[in-house]
Amino acid sequence: MSPRTRSQLWRTQNAITDPSLAAKLVSLSQVGPRDVVYDLGAGSGVLTAALARQGSRVIAIERDPALVRRLRRRFHDVPNVVVREGDILACRLPRSEYVIVANPPFDITADLVRKLVDAETPPRDGYLVLQREAAQRFAGRPRMTLAALLLAPWFSLRVLHTFHRSDFAPAPGVDAVFVRLHKRGPPLVARSEERLYRDFVTVAFSAWRPTIAGALAATLGRAAADRLLAHAAVDRHLPPSHLELGGWLALFREFRSAPLVIRQRVAGAEAHARRQRARLRKLHRTRTPRDSLDRRLFGRDGLIRNIRSGSDRAEVRGGIVEKRTHVIGGVGLVARA
Repeated sequence: MSPRTRSQLWRTQNAITDPSLAAKLVSLSQVGPRDVVYDLGAGSGVLTAALARQGSRVIAIERDPALVRRLRRRFHDVPNVVVREGDILACRLPRSEYVIVANPPFDITADLVRKLVDAETPPRDGYLVLQREAAQRFAGRPRMTLAALLLAPWFSLRVLHTFHRSDFAPAPGVDAVFVRLHKRGPPLVARSEERLYRDFVTVAFSAWRPTIAGALAATLGRAAADRLLAHAAVDRHLPPSHLELGGWLALFREFRSAPLVIRQRVAGAEAHARRQRARLRKLHRTRTPRDSLDRRLFGRDGLIRNIRSGSDRAEVRGGIVEKRTHVIGGVGLVARA
């Protein structure tokens, strides 16, 4: 199995157990008999069963071999359900029209959304159970985010249902919502301009300047940034997170008409940011898993003294795992357990 061991799978998956709730979610999704629906991370099959009753052709994908066997027994005589064993982040998606319904582990939300929106043929709709904070980040509410800007020209996101934590087993430590990720038609930015747009907004959010003028000037130069802001009628004093989508689209329309030498200054910005995130994610995944911790014996300084094999010189302070690394000088990574 991959880096997430089989014994840890249940720790990141919060299953919906109530068939009536599953039926309500499927009703909200408005899928019908003509739809091909991928149930990603099917688990015990509660959503699969509700989708099957709608008459949809359901492809249920599950990674855990024990759950796959259970799913196959449960749906062996249901002709419109196919059960496949596999990782939902690695599975191949169809080239014809399809819909996604998924209750994924919260720790792979960003990877799953990226897989769907970057697919050669994205889904017509994606109905996802997401952590509320993640949904707000992708929607750009209450403040605009880079994740929202990278999504919004091609997909809209709307919350359809808010869960109680008791709707899941085990109950999560965070609030969750059911969202519709809908493919826009036509998109707000043409696919031929996608790379330029994504690099442009990534530059503005990665500059870590207090104003949009400062963020753009850091890469484009002050004169070019001033021209863009003036022609797009955007307040130069706004923080990047306070500028609404319409303002960003106006800025991009001006930027795409800028001289080539100016446009080239943002080239590769998103790819660079992704590589940085991948390195940070790799470091984060070296944290000591809960399964590797023995009985917690705290000293006066709050450190756990007996950490079993696999911890690799990790120290735990209350709920914080601090892992010494040799990746960035002598700086250690601090991650919440």
